[in-house]
Amino acid sequence: MLTCLCDAFAGEVGIAAVRVLEAAGCDVEFLDAQTCCGQPPFNSGDWDAARTVARRTAALFQGDVPVVAPSSSCTAMMREGYAMLLPGESTPSTFELVEFLVRELGVTAWPPSPGPAMERSIAFHRACHGRGLHLGDLHEQLLSTVPGLQMLPFAQVEQCCGFGGAFAATHGPISAGIGMEKLEHLLASGADTVVSGDMGCLLHLRGLIERHGLAMRTQHVAQILAEAVPQ
Repeated sequence: MLTCLCDAFAGEVGIAAVRVLEAAGCDVEFLDAQTCCGQPPFNSGDWDAARTVARRTAALFQGDVPVVAPSSSCTAMMREGYAMLLPGESTPSTFELVEFLVRELGVTAWPPSPGPAMERSIAFHRACHGRGLHLGDLHEQLLSTVPGLQMLPFAQVEQCCGFGGAFAATHGPISAGIGMEKLEHLLASGADTVVSGDMGCLLHLRGLIERHGLAMRTQHVAQILAEAVPQ
């Protein structure tokens, strides 16, 4: 599943996710009819609208094939939100990308076949919904196995980036303040790239980086993993 933010702003992340899954030995099926998981109306309290979207998405992805999304946010919605919206109804088995690689496929090191060293330093930001999925440091564990990729530590690793979906629009100054505090910690690490598993976090941080002219860029974890795969 691509997710709305990837579809609208970062199609390259979806392409990278497919490349990663194929490198891990998966056959990837992409459903063109997919739309939103329903999280925006769910979080805004419009559960009737969210239920309509959720029921359509659940029907579209019905079957035994696992759904993999490059987002803990959409994954949490389909795993936990759907249970509240559609009690007793069948819903797809959905996994966040790295969660699927490590816990479902048993991947312990990346890439699957030897490739050139990346020679890069990054800092990884944990998205809040990852805590709900109990992902812990799963992303850092896998990224730390990429040859040449240096993971730099930073303070307050569990702190939110301030995005929070609609919160960034309804509470802009507070959202930006939280994001700037996050970026201060990330910049202090010495990393030139902040990596995360959710485009919401990355778009929020990228906007602040560009607005303030900071020396940092953003990338999705799928892009890092895809870059590590030998051509």
